[in-house]
Amino acid sequence: MPVRRATHSGSWYSDSGPELTRQLDYWLGQADLSHGPARAIIAPHAGYQYCGACGGHAYRQVSPAVVRRVFILGPSHHVRLSSCALSQARKYQTPLYDLHIDSQVYADLDGTGLFEWMDMRTDENEHSIEMHLPYVARVMEDYRDQFTIVPILVGSLSPEREAIYGKLLSCYLADPQNLFVISSDFCHWGQRFRYTYYDRSYGNIYQSIEGLDRAGMSIIENLNPLEFTDYLKKYGNTICGRHPIGILLQAVQALLRSGGSQNACLKFLKYAQSSQCRNMNDSSVSYASAALVFE
Repeated sequence: MPVRRATHSGSWYSDSGPELTRQLDYWLGQADLSHGPARAIIAPHAGYQYCGACGGHAYRQVSPAVVRRVFILGPSHHVRLSSCALSQARKYQTPLYDLHIDSQVYADLDGTGLFEWMDMRTDENEHSIEMHLPYVARVMEDYRDQFTIVPILVGSLSPEREAIYGKLLSCYLADPQNLFVISSDFCHWGQRFRYTYYDRSYGNIYQSIEGLDRAGMSIIENLNPLEFTDYLKKYGNTICGRHPIGILLQAVQALLRSGGSQNACLKFLKYAQSSQCRNMNDSSVSYASAALVFE
């Protein structure tokens, strides 16, 4: 059985199960259950020292007693991909316990002809999915033998391709037993990211970054994929999970068009920056957590 190792443990997050559990429980305890039960969440994927606390606000909205399958959509950072890809692994390791991939859903997705298969090197080099696995494992621990995961690596999709994948995945989003985890950081600002947009009307650079991010977050809360695409074209904001977010927005719109969910509500619950940029030589990454509920 092919197994994906927890290649970023011991560096991006603790490789000690007890220590990791303690950290995750602390961050979850610092967050309020204010917008749940979540059908989907948006949460960051940086090292836990930077974004672990922010992520807790999203995962706090999950109702583990309901969830039996967790879709994790993460952007591809290292491999050029114009579609979406599935893992060749059968299970993913975490310092807590192993997570098993849903072979039936994988077979169904593969049967559409819309998915590629990533090799193990690509899988293990990528962090955007792995950084969510400890949180998933911890939140679902009381049901550890009763749920599966569906990891999907998302490439650089056109808006039209986002709509295709969104419509395809909307039938899964409609099921209350499924949870969608959308992996994304927000603005990567600084010369090392080749992005230095600065609107001086906000004041300091870090305030401009927050204003830019919050404009995008507001559009995402409106669940409007076309408006989100226009925002990205206008400002070029370096939201690395923009394509997974686009798929989620398209999936929600597909459900709304079908009349399956009349009341979808997405709210951002936490925003943070790795540091506060004050001059053009500084750099930072922004993090935001959100939850989507169907009423």
